[in-house]
Amino acid sequence: MEIKGAIFDLDGTLLDSMWVWNQVDIDFLGKRGFDVPPDYPKAIAAMGFHETAEYTIKRFGLNETVEDVIAEWDRMAAQMYHERVKIKPDVTEVLEQMKRQGIHLGIATASYRTLFEPCLRRNGVFEYFEAVTETSEVARGKGFPDIYIKAAEKMNCRPEQCLVFEDITKGIEAAGNGGFQTVAVYDPAAQAEWEENKAKADFYIENFKELLEPSSFLNRL
Repeated sequence: MEIKGAIFDLDGTLLDSMWVWNQVDIDFLGKRGFDVPPDYPKAIAAMGFHETAEYTIKRFGLNETVEDVIAEWDRMAAQMYHERVKIKPDVTEVLEQMKRQGIHLGIATASYRTLFEPCLRRNGVFEYFEAVTETSEVARGKGFPDIYIKAAEKMNCRPEQCLVFEDITKGIEAAGNGGFQTVAVYDPAAQAEWEENKAKADFYIENFKELLEPSSFLNRL
């Protein structure tokens, strides 16, 4: 099947940004007298902001609204996204190559546009993407294929014509269940899931430079 579209997750996939959310978790929960439980990052990995806020409030018994929690997270992360977060090495070259090949490019993210758009523009890659889809646009989070299906629809592509690049297990599983071809992307923050991600994805890369090599799986599709 000819590949007509590529859909990318952002945090941990295109962006070297998971350190931001690790610090937000530490600071937010620490301010309220809690350490970050070891299972917390994985528990929320596939959730959108609203679902994560609901989960956090319930788990830690916080007397705060979802809106207030999200607003605080946004304030904590905004400066780091706007000024410090970078794309991963060789991402620009990969996007440029795909664009030359006529592949439609899309984003599927649980993040907010107010965070990621300034970051992508500062890094010079926002204009490569013709479709941007957030979990707030669909009924369910990244544990389900809804967001990837929505992104493919925006690019006028069928799921089987699209690659989905993800760094988390639930995202890889969900995209696969939706009929997409999946690419696991290594990120240090998901080191514990890497072997599982490789086993569940159709393809995997440890860095984007691999996609520029003559031996890349992209040249066999």
